[in-house]
Amino acid sequence: MLTSTPHALRSDRPSGPLQATVMRAELAAMIDRATATDGAHETVIPRLVLARASQMQKPVRAMHEPAFCVLAQGSKRVLLGDEVYVYDSSQYLVVSQNLPVSGQVIDASPEAPYLGLRLSFDPKDIAALGLELQLGEQPQRRASERGIFTGELSATLLDPLLRLVKLLDTPEDVPALAPLITREILYRLLKSPDGWRLAQMALVDSHSQRIAQAISLLSQRYQEPLRVEDIADAVHMSVSSLHQHFKAVTAMSPLQFQKQLRLQESRRIMISEHVDAATAGHRVGYESQSQFNREYSRFFGMPPARDVKRLRELQLGGRTNN
Repeated sequence: MLTSTPHALRSDRPSGPLQATVMRAELAAMIDRATATDGAHETVIPRLVLARASQMQKPVRAMHEPAFCVLAQGSKRVLLGDEVYVYDSSQYLVVSQNLPVSGQVIDASPEAPYLGLRLSFDPKDIAALGLELQLGEQPQRRASERGIFTGELSATLLDPLLRLVKLLDTPEDVPALAPLITREILYRLLKSPDGWRLAQMALVDSHSQRIAQAISLLSQRYQEPLRVEDIADAVHMSVSSLHQHFKAVTAMSPLQFQKQLRLQESRRIMISEHVDAATAGHRVGYESQSQFNREYSRFFGMPPARDVKRLRELQLGGRTNN
């Protein structure tokens, strides 16, 4: 039995098409109460983060870990390479690999703030449940596809989500009940039409699992001048197979992926450690300052110094407003 929590929440809700709408409104009210200010809010529930925004935001680039993302109110645009994924409260987003994405809240206001949550995955939990559900054969026979996808946010998924967030009102119940409800949510996702994409990330010797190893290698050694041949050898793939499946999962080549890692880390270094562009570029592996400035400007839309100055001013403005 996946969960032992009571289902009293279901009994007083309408059935049929209105059920999911009512449940989304409940979820929005819960997140609204738990997030007094804009931003991301860690919770006492492991790997669960709540988010709030009162206005449309500029795109934010970051490395997104494997996670299940839900909006109770508002909408968001996520970019992976040149691909765009837009979702709102009627859909969910799943990221099944560590991917460099750009996220932007596109529908939010003080009267109707953007309200969402992110539940991160532990690959060991996915592997264990996938084995129990005997998902080990079918996913491996499929070609690797994007490590990101959207799906319909049905009442079947909303029900355990509501029970999970409701645990914030009774934190003493979290250790016993949160793992059971999280397991139920993962079960529902794995049984969904695109659940095989999520299962692949934890299956030994699947293409997606090997791409996950390649992503981990690039993440650990992004400063180094890695050759694609070395990466392919490390994950036991041919160069052509690595290119094919890496691009299928991430929408970019391994070297393009490495470049994005370098640029995002250089930005973090300049903001958090207050170093100049030359130092940051050198620390992430660039030997040519002009190449670093050129690629940074192309990726973030402005030169390093101006971009960092803008971000620091935004941070100061946020602190003043709060």
